[in-house]
Amino acid sequence: MAKEKEMNIEDYFERLDEILENIDKKETSLKESFDLYKEGVKLVQNATETLTGIEKELIILEEGNDEGKDS
Repeated sequence: MAKEKEMNIEDYFERLDEILENIDKKETSLKESFDLYKEGVKLVQNATETLTGIEKELIILEEGNDEGKDS
């Protein structure tokens, strides 16, 4: 899914909501539910990587800000 690499965090959560809605529908087959589940797992992994990257950037910025205070 090359599309996932271009998604932002809001897109991940929006798609995850759609997946949950579809899984909850009675007309969704077991195979479709499983495929949606697998897609959801991948989305969660990608969202986690994105958030981890953002967290690392924030830590770097915070550390740089703290060093500026010491000067």
